[in-house]
Amino acid sequence: MTIESLPGSSGYLDLFPERRMTYFSNPYVLGLTVVAGIGGLLFGYDTGVISGALLYIKDDFEVVNQSSFLQETIVSMALVGAMVGAASGGWINDAYGRKKATLLADVVFTAGAIVMAIAPDPYVLILGRFLVGLGVGIASVTAPVYIAEASPSEVRGGLVSTNVLMITGGQFISYLVNLAFTEVPGTWRWMLGVSAVPAVIQFFFMLCLPESPRWLFMKNEKAKAIAVLSKIYDIARLEDEVDHLSAALEEERQKKRTVRYLDVFKTKEIRLAFVAGAGLQAFQQFTGINTVMYYSPTIVQMAGFKSNQLALLLSLVVAAMNAAGTIVGIYLIDHVGRKKLALSSLSGVIASLVILAGAFFAESSGSSNGLYGWLAVIGLALYIAFFSPGMGPVPWTVNSEAYPEQYRGICGGMSATVNWISNLIVAQTFLTIAEAVGTGATFLILAGIAVLAVAFVIVFVPETKGLTFVEVEQIWKERAWGSGYNTDSLLEQGNES
Repeated sequence: MTIESLPGSSGYLDLFPERRMTYFSNPYVLGLTVVAGIGGLLFGYDTGVISGALLYIKDDFEVVNQSSFLQETIVSMALVGAMVGAASGGWINDAYGRKKATLLADVVFTAGAIVMAIAPDPYVLILGRFLVGLGVGIASVTAPVYIAEASPSEVRGGLVSTNVLMITGGQFISYLVNLAFTEVPGTWRWMLGVSAVPAVIQFFFMLCLPESPRWLFMKNEKAKAIAVLSKIYDIARLEDEVDHLSAALEEERQKKRTVRYLDVFKTKEIRLAFVAGAGLQAFQQFTGINTVMYYSPTIVQMAGFKSNQLALLLSLVVAAMNAAGTIVGIYLIDHVGRKKLALSSLSGVIASLVILAGAFFAESSGSSNGLYGWLAVIGLALYIAFFSPGMGPVPWTVNSEAYPEQYRGICGGMSATVNWISNLIVAQTFLTIAEAVGTGATFLILAGIAVLAVAFVIVFVPETKGLTFVEVEQIWKERAWGSGYNTDSLLEQGNES
């Protein structure tokens, strides 16, 4: 059986194409997406703000100024927290729901922001960074899944990508805040402390939003789920969606087992899905995006622009391009498709990293020509212009839709953990590697990794544009067992093994 023969809401849309939703069709869904996406804004703000705050933390704490390792630890401790948050976030999502997981993330993040703002020394600051990372890690698992489960399939990619837009928007806002506080006593304390504001806002808005309808169905709260779905679909399509969720619930009951971490690797089709999802998350980081976002002011200074304010201003331009590129990605992801968008994005990333490497090689040769500094800034801008529409949203979108319902929380948490581990490795080693082999060689290494990412996407990542969750699940069964096999019986055999 192939995916074209499956029943589902895509068939409903074939019969009634005029009822296909667009991004702005339903204000309720869009509002839910934006509120859930504030978790992405916290992610983005935390990513961007530390790049500017670090310049002033070094001024206040001499021990930080003298240690690249301590600088990397201040940046990367949030990633350690995010790894813990993402690893536990999948279980929290499945056990207590997407809504409660979001509320918990807000509380933890707010506590971390307060600790950072009042930190008397670098070590308390590092503790605060861990707490905000913990909150961000939980949110990074929760927001894409919550949005995807409340989204019509035909606009799911764009709506999930709104979470990525919130990430890039948060990064842009962080640079604005950094600039605003450069002349204010306390500089970095204000920069880090104000991050509590969006967390508090999301907490109170989230209290007014419903739980994910799919999670409610899985917890046998059918009436509540239908009430939520009735705000998303018209009456004709509502019946179709309810039938799908009922079928998913029945399938879950028949399996009658609790999903464990090892089950992800025991079942072939789930293993293939996880490799694709986690691989995309790893390559998103190892191609250097958060190297650029965490250290862009430092990179600008390496390129010869020594003023803190000028470094932040040029980095603000980079962040603005990141947000603008994500808006383009929201449109393209449901029109061009996930796979083509990722491949075109990676091609531009490779070219941009080569330009960056060339600029730093030329600068390190001893030339005082200011042209090379500007070439490095152009390389940064081009990198963002190519990365943000593709490799920014695609990994999160694919991970929000790649897994069957019973695996979605646990696989989403595991793949987000891979993202944060990769993020940590890059953030903790970038300055050290740049000091050891040179900044130009470091960017060439990232370009080589991007080439490997192209090969990975071609081989392992299928196109999921516009497909229902049932159809996506069938893709993995066909990849695992072939379209001529009885995939249902084979799945049961895999579960028993």
